[in-house]
Amino acid sequence: MVSTPVLVDLDTANLESLPCCGVTNAAHPGRCDKNKWLKTYLKKGLRARVLLGTDRRQCGYIEYLPGEYAWRGVEAAGYLFIHCLWTHYKKNQHQGYGGQMIRACVEDAAAAGLLGVAVVAREKPWLASSAVYLKNGFEVVDSAPPDYQLLVKKLEPGAANPRFKKGWAERLKKYGSGLTIIRSNQCSHIAKFADEIALSAEQDFGLKPTIVQLKTHRDAQNAPTPYAVFAVIQDGVLLADHQISCTRFQNIMNGRGGRV
Repeated sequence: MVSTPVLVDLDTANLESLPCCGVTNAAHPGRCDKNKWLKTYLKKGLRARVLLGTDRRQCGYIEYLPGEYAWRGVEAAGYLFIHCLWTHYKKNQHQGYGGQMIRACVEDAAAAGLLGVAVVAREKPWLASSAVYLKNGFEVVDSAPPDYQLLVKKLEPGAANPRFKKGWAERLKKYGSGLTIIRSNQCSHIAKFADEIALSAEQDFGLKPTIVQLKTHRDAQNAPTPYAVFAVIQDGVLLADHQISCTRFQNIMNGRGGRV
């Protein structure tokens, strides 16, 4: 009989020893940034939970916190908000692990007397698609360009819906001159992508990028994209609203005319 993987909470005692977000090396720069971020938001009610198999290998990961502290462009006070939901390794897909993690989050929301659970989904990388949430009783309550969906599973049927922030175009105008990289420590993978893109911008395109480091959940909630925690913008034009490789960045820039 195959044992069911178990959810283990990350805390200050085990942050350095347990895998997180698929990064096993505790000295990884992005992992170090993430650990500092976790320590701050664990104090605000965040739960970062690793799904571990019997071999202690990571099968999945879920991260959620009270909606008022969400690092996405949303208004979700009164709800638990899911940042991340991952199933690691192909062999672990379609085994019901996503549902297992989602149900644990919903149980936490119920135990805390909250209105329900909210999450941002899309079909592109770095966020889970809406399918796994719809399968687990969520419904779409709002959308934002280009293809983001805000889903909710309500525990209080009459509660007001969470919603996306508005005014994306206006916030983009703040970055109307030059190349800007928006980054944060919410995702352990951001540091690598942001550093490589910044280096390429200077070496390959003669551009000195402005680096905007999001430091608080308020910064993230007022970022110019729904995903919030990473973006590349040139002269007010959004080039990427999620993590992209250096090669992808170079292809985008070459398509825009290359070196200036």
